[in-house]
Amino acid sequence: MLEGKHLHVAINGQSLLGDISVQVTPGEVLAVLGPNGAGKSTLLKVLCGDRVPTSGSVVMDGQYLTTWDKKDCARVRAVLPQHSSLNFNFTVFEVVLMGRCPHQHESNSQSDYAIADAALREAGVGHLADRLYTTLSGGESQRVHLSRVLAQIWEAPNGAPRYLLLDEPTSSLDLAFQHHTLSVARRFAARNVAVLVVLHDLNLAAQYADRILLLDGGRQVAVGSPQEVLQADVIQAVYGMPTSIISHPHMSCPLVVTLAAGEDKSI
Repeated sequence: MLEGKHLHVAINGQSLLGDISVQVTPGEVLAVLGPNGAGKSTLLKVLCGDRVPTSGSVVMDGQYLTTWDKKDCARVRAVLPQHSSLNFNFTVFEVVLMGRCPHQHESNSQSDYAIADAALREAGVGHLADRLYTTLSGGESQRVHLSRVLAQIWEAPNGAPRYLLLDEPTSSLDLAFQHHTLSVARRFAARNVAVLVVLHDLNLAAQYADRILLLDGGRQVAVGSPQEVLQADVIQAVYGMPTSIISHPHMSCPLVVTLAAGEDKSI
């Protein structure tokens, strides 16, 4: 389990996170939602060790994150940030193969090559393997970096739990690949991976997440199942948007319908 305990982050007297406690366990997808500036990316950076909290702690598999050996940690936990820049003329396959670096000794093995190939296909970019990374569109490059982090934790060392942290992985993607990406997250969760994903789209979270953590102003507003968190009054309070919550016509999850000012909410 990956757990943040009473996390607080303050910069120059301004609170970015206030007493946030969160858990994500292998086998589940936890979606973190909230408006711009809610603290979503700050929370993810704290949970992956890129930002040291002002107070509180992060524990992974019963061990404080600060005490983990960096290479051991990288073998079981992968992070996809919002933006991944790379200006070298590597092929797409070479970029994805970088995800295998924590598992290497002196050079890549045949297993590393096979895993990189499988990760490319899993993310739907196998056809781009020989392309130069610098020639890709924004959406293509985002999917390539998804492949890279999948390759990083493709196998479980000695059966260890694995963790996948994704910061807005659908931001540059078209509708089909938004769903494809979150389907990949669900498949990895089914392989005993704990997935934490920062999202803006409430309905994507409703469809793919087991639990939702809703933040606003750096504080926890609600946590629970999509049915528990996605309530019209809660969304109105956090986003300032009137909504109606209905049952999804094809799935067992809520469907959030946003309403224009003055629109009848009785649908």
